[in-house]
Amino acid sequence: MVRPAAAGAVLGLALALGVPAAWQLTREPAAVGAPVGQVLPAPVSPGRPPSSAGPPTAVPTRAAAPTAAAVPAPVRLAVPALGVDAPVDPVGVRADGLMQLPDDVDRVGWYRFGPVPGADGSAVVAGHVDDRDQGLGVLAPLREAAVGDEIVVTDVTGAATHWRVVSRELIAKQALPLDRLFSRAGPPRLVLVTCGGPFLPEHGGYRDNLVVVAEPER
Repeated sequence: MVRPAAAGAVLGLALALGVPAAWQLTREPAAVGAPVGQVLPAPVSPGRPPSSAGPPTAVPTRAAAPTAAAVPAPVRLAVPALGVDAPVDPVGVRADGLMQLPDDVDRVGWYRFGPVPGADGSAVVAGHVDDRDQGLGVLAPLREAAVGDEIVVTDVTGAATHWRVVSRELIAKQALPLDRLFSRAGPPRLVLVTCGGPFLPEHGGYRDNLVVVAEPER
């Protein structure tokens, strides 16, 4: 089965259905740490990046299998300093090419066709920032993530990996470095993604993605 090497789905990630929650009506805090493009590894093999003028149909694809079969899958994500504590569901790609996300804004999705947290490459965990009916999502506090904040990922066996935030950046969805965000090579990285920036009523969603990158705790 061919799966996207980088789920272009992030472009449509965390759609707010209807009206934005009040927290997004205030100014976004400045980025912290190094730029995301600097802390994530460059793609190992060349590939044409997604077009900035349209949907992310140009993301390279290759054969891939879920890594959960070889390494225990994550089942819980916690960021103690922000009060984040959420169940993690393995997710894939929707029929329209967008990354699947749990419908429940209190749950997050791990991209199961990429690395498991702790393996080489970037393990991606994403969730809705809010919903018209459910309110704020569990990842809404990521806008306050600071360099050095601890992230704990627990797998199905009960083992935990510990991470420290090195970067938080608000990036226009059309400008996301998808090859880096979903890289299967390079040192282990944990990438958390939700929505941010201004709410665009004409599109029914937010303009940007908020990306937090963490490195293994040493």
